[in-house]
Amino acid sequence: MTAAGRTTTRDIARAAVRAELAAVAFELFRREGFDKVTLDDLAAAAGVSRSTFLRYFGTKEDAVLGAFEGQDRKVADALRARPADEADWPALRHALDSVIGRYREDPAGALATTRLVYDTPSLCARHLEKQHSWRPALARALADRAGTEGPPTLAQSARAGAALNCLNVALDHWTASDGRLNLITLLDEAFAALG
Repeated sequence: MTAAGRTTTRDIARAAVRAELAAVAFELFRREGFDKVTLDDLAAAAGVSRSTFLRYFGTKEDAVLGAFEGQDRKVADALRARPADEADWPALRHALDSVIGRYREDPAGALATTRLVYDTPSLCARHLEKQHSWRPALARALADRAGTEGPPTLAQSARAGAALNCLNVALDHWTASDGRLNLITLLDEAFAALG
C-alpha cells in the first residue's frame, strides 16, 4: 500500500473529533434551531475554541452537510462497478443504493438530518449546490462504463441529472411520511415513472 492510500492514526483521530463535533452541532441545531445557533455557541457546546471548530468545519452548514461528504464518489464508484451489460438507467438506480444504506441503518437519525436540511433554507440551498456537483461525476461514470472518450454525452448527463432528481423526489416523499414509507420502494417508483 502506498503512503497516499494509507490511513494514519492522525486521520482516524481527526475523523473521530470531526464526528463528535458534528454530533454536538446537530443536537444543538435540533434543539435550538439552526438559525439561532452561532459558531460561538457550537464551540462552547463542544468544549473547544471557535478556531478549533472552524478547523474542522468552515461553516455551520458544513457541520451538518459533512454527513453527505464523499457520496458523489461513492455513487460514481458503485456505478462503475455495475455489470457492463446493464443499461444506464437500472445501473444508476442500483448505484444509488450505496448512499441510501444509511437511511436503512439509522432511519430516525437520517430522518432528523434530512428534515433539518429540508426545513432550513440555507442548508437546503447548500445541499442542493453540493449535490449539483454529483451530476458531472455520475455522467463521467456513465461515460467510463460506455468507454466514451472525452466529455460525457448529453444523454449521459441528462440521465445522471434525472437519477438525482428521482432520489430527491423519493426523499421528499419519505420525509413527508415521517419515514413510514419505504425509501427503496419510493426510489424504485420514481425511477419507474421515468423508465
